[in-house]
Formats: sequence, structure tokens, C-alpha cells
Amino acid sequence: MKNILVIGSLNMDIVIQVDKIPVAGETILGDDLRYSCGGKGANQAFAVGRFEGSVEMLGCVGKDGFGEEIVRNLASVGVRVDAIGRNESLKTGTAIINVEKSGNNNIVVIPGANKSCDEAYLRANDAAFNKCDYILLQMEIPEEAVWYAINRGKELGKTIILNPAPAPDSLPMGIPEKLDYIIPNESELVRLCGCDDDSMNEIKKGAQKLINMGVSSVIVTLGGKGSMLVQKDSFELFPPIPVRAVDTTAAGDCFCAAFVVALANGQTLHEAITFAKITAGLAVTKQGAQDSIPDISQIEEYRISEN
Repeated sequence: MKNILVIGSLNMDIVIQVDKIPVAGETILGDDLRYSCGGKGANQAFAVGRFEGSVEMLGCVGKDGFGEEIVRNLASVGVRVDAIGRNESLKTGTAIINVEKSGNNNIVVIPGANKSCDEAYLRANDAAFNKCDYILLQMEIPEEAVWYAINRGKELGKTIILNPAPAPDSLPMGIPEKLDYIIPNESELVRLCGCDDDSMNEIKKGAQKLINMGVSSVIVTLGGKGSMLVQKDSFELFPPIPVRAVDTTAAGDCFCAAFVVALANGQTLHEAITFAKITAGLAVTKQGAQDSIPDISQIEEYRISEN
């Protein structure tokens, strides 16, 4: 097993169950409220640990109860957490998530201590860069920290995977060619590439634009339509597994984590995407972020049932 470094956000999710997501100016009654450890970075690190990957987490929390709970939860699945920063002046990041009965959601993130996961913090933890083989990143920490991590990782010869969520308007010059894999969803690809819409034809064109900019492989997650792999001279659709979606909150995070774990285990690109789509499909059948992520035994049970 090769070593995986996840760099990103750590949040406490406040999840509200609703019949439907409210529109601007609308007041509705919620059905339930719960607290769940989250943040895209923490979700992905937790999932890597859950899938029995060798993983370290870099990111920052506040010196508060939420932060300690998040760190304990990561450690419970084997994530190495010693380098996670504790900010004395900023509270742990928070995300307010509305989840409707269909499983769709919307999310408002208050970054808090995630702001201190900056370039200076990453420079101070350069040992983590040296020890890893794969670096998995998202966009809920300062952008300059993400670009620094990509540049430093590639300088050291690491495999770089970027989940551009939330999506920036563009990638800086010199960054695309350092990305071995970029994994956006449909809306993130539309924003990142300026697509006219999220039709399949526009998705293909947007992904090809990233390839032309220098990205080695683009994997677009398409929700209920599965996922798409685009490389220089090819594209391939991977259909989803048949499930009833309950909560899609951490599906993308689960996909990214499973993908890098499979690569770290020596699986082929095709095998890694297949493993990722199965885990993400199982994740949407349960509520919560980290709470919804299946373990290896559940994944194997599904595979056996399908054969």
C-alpha cells in the first residue's frame, strides 16, 4: 500500500432534513437536525481510512469541541492526524446542509479555521509531502495553498489528484499540466471550463479543454448518470450502480477517496473508477457525510451479490 496525503477542509456539518430545498425568500419547516463530522478534506481522508488506505491528513481546526470531535473521528479509522493544526482565534469550520427527500442537497460553508490551512502551514509540514506517494486535494482551503501543494507535490514526483470543489473560475497557468487526475462533477466542470450547459456533449468538450491545457486524465462524476473518463484520444462512460438515493452529501468525496485508494493498491485506472463508482453508489443510500461511507466488507458484499 502506497501512502496517501489528503490536504483540505475539516468542518462540522449541521444537516437539516427538509421536504424540499427552500427558494429565495421562502420559509419552510425542517424535519430533523443533526451534527456530523464533515468537510471535503476530512470526508476524503476518513473514506481513505475506511477503505483501509495508508493516509495522513493536513488541515486546520479550531481549539473547540467540534475540532476535537472531528480529529478523534478521523483517528478512529486510522488517519494520521498529528499534523492537523489547531487555531486559537478561529472556530472550526462549519457547513449548513439542507437535504431534501429526493437526496439532493445544498450547502453553505463557513470556513473558519480552514483559512489557516495556508501556504505557511503547508511549508511547515513538508515532511508529509516527502512521505506520501499520492496527494488528494479539494478547494475548501485558500486557493494559494492548493496551488502550492500541487507545485510542491509535482516537484517531489508525487501523483496529484484535484477535486475542484467548489470550482474556481479557472486554473492558474502552470497548474493543469501538473495534475495527473482532476475529478469535477458536472456543475464544477461547467464553471471551470465555461461550458454552455451540462449536456453530455458540452461535458465532453469541457473535459477535452482540460486535457488540451495539460491535465493527464479527467474524470467527471455525473450523479445518477454515472461517470466519464476523458483522456487525450478517448472517452468512456461508466454507468452507475442501481440504488435509491437518500442523501448525496458525500458521494463525490467517497468517489475521490475510493479512486486514490484503488490506485495506491495497484489497480488499473478502469478498476479504480469501477471501485469508486460502487462506493459512491453505496454512500448515497445512507444519510450523513462520513456516516454514509461504506466499509470494505459492505463493498465486498455488494460485489458478491452482483456476481
